[in-house]
Amino acid sequence: MNNKKIALLTFTVVAIVLVPALSYASVESSLMDIQSRLTGVILPTLSIIGIAWAGFSFLTGNERAKVHIWYAIIGCAIGFGAQAIVDFISQTVH
Repeated sequence: MNNKKIALLTFTVVAIVLVPALSYASVESSLMDIQSRLTGVILPTLSIIGIAWAGFSFLTGNERAKVHIWYAIIGCAIGFGAQAIVDFISQTVH
C-alpha cells in the first residue's frame, strides 16, 4: 500500500471511532474527558516510563545518569500532581 491509501484508511478508522462519541458530547464534557485522560492516564504513564529510562541510564553507567534521574523525579512530580495543579489553577482563576 502506498502512503496515501494508508493515510486515508487511518483517517477513516479514526473518523468512524470518534464520530459517535463526538455527536453526543458537548464541548465541556469533551474537554473534561480529555483532561481526565491526560491527568489520570497519560501523564502518570509517561512519568513511570521516565523513571524506568533514568534507572536504565543509571544501570548502564551513563555519565549523565544523575541528571536523568532528577529530570525523571521532576517529571513524576508534575505527572502525578497534574490533577492537583489543574485544580489549583482552576480554583485560583474562578
